[in-house]
Amino acid sequence: MLDIINFSKHFQNEDGSIVNVLQNVNCHISKGEVVSIIGPSGTGKSTLLRCINSLEKPSSGQIMFQGEDILSPKTDINKVRRKMGMVFQNFNLFEHMTILENVCFGPVRLLKMPKEEAETLAMDLLTKVGLSDKASVYPKSLSGGQKQRAAIARCLSMNPDCILFDEPTSALDPTMVGEVLSVMRQLASQGMTMLIVTHEMKFARDMSSRILFMYAGGILEDGTPEQIFDHPVHPETQAFIKRLRSLHYEFNDEFADIYSINSDIDAFCLKYGVEHKRMGMQLFLEELLFNVLKGRRPVSVDITYSELNYSLVFKALVKGAREKVLENADPISVSIIRGMSQSVTETVTPEGLLIEIQ
Repeated sequence: MLDIINFSKHFQNEDGSIVNVLQNVNCHISKGEVVSIIGPSGTGKSTLLRCINSLEKPSSGQIMFQGEDILSPKTDINKVRRKMGMVFQNFNLFEHMTILENVCFGPVRLLKMPKEEAETLAMDLLTKVGLSDKASVYPKSLSGGQKQRAAIARCLSMNPDCILFDEPTSALDPTMVGEVLSVMRQLASQGMTMLIVTHEMKFARDMSSRILFMYAGGILEDGTPEQIFDHPVHPETQAFIKRLRSLHYEFNDEFADIYSINSDIDAFCLKYGVEHKRMGMQLFLEELLFNVLKGRRPVSVDITYSELNYSLVFKALVKGAREKVLENADPISVSIIRGMSQSVTETVTPEGLLIEIQ
């Protein structure tokens, strides 16, 4: 369906120096594939998508879509875009139109569909993305997640053969990410061809048929999710996959804004797809700080999530402590902590007592 051949893109700075954003990219996307593009920031992921949709002009190379060279001057790029939809980071909805009008715009203006037929189609699509009750409102009335679902419905109204997603959840509050990914999972299950630039590693691993890891303007690794996440070949891929996400807190007295911290944990767990750990981590923190370690300060707390194996580790360091505490702590609190974890360990280190919960 889509072939990217010897593709390069560079920009020229004001001082005349050249910045190579993409270098000799080659890739084939088959019909029905869900291909996620991952990699560090600044490696050309979004630029590649914008070039595929001709929003950026390449420096060299070819892009073949359904056998047609879309970079050829003879190609009607607007006709190509009708079959190659794109969903942007920032929604790009028309603010002066209702959600129904936004979804109808393409079919009426570009496909010359009768208005009544377009409205019927739009309502079907809004129902599909869970927004049928928002048809008559304007974008300013919607949450970020609702705006992105409306943008997906608008894209689907053109009946595309392929959809490009440019970090569709990056502009969303963590609590809204799940609703957008759910719509994308539905599209994947229906066989839609999708090319997705994403930082959602769990989604990429669970839903993709292939992963492209981009580094320094090129595709460094191309393989199945199992190959990329479990057996990465290049050191750069290994380092990226093994990166850790973490929260860190310092407690110097008995008082702590536990409600604010619990909100942080809520957002953290939602963002990285480990909602099932949320209540456990919050309970661990409260029991540990206010019962097991009551009166013992300062305490530093780290909550770390590994994107490689989806594991969460909770560490608390009681600075300067020289003895273990769990054996003599409140038995109910200790029982709660042990009952909701795989393992609990105490280690006296040169810095103090380290309690680790997994």
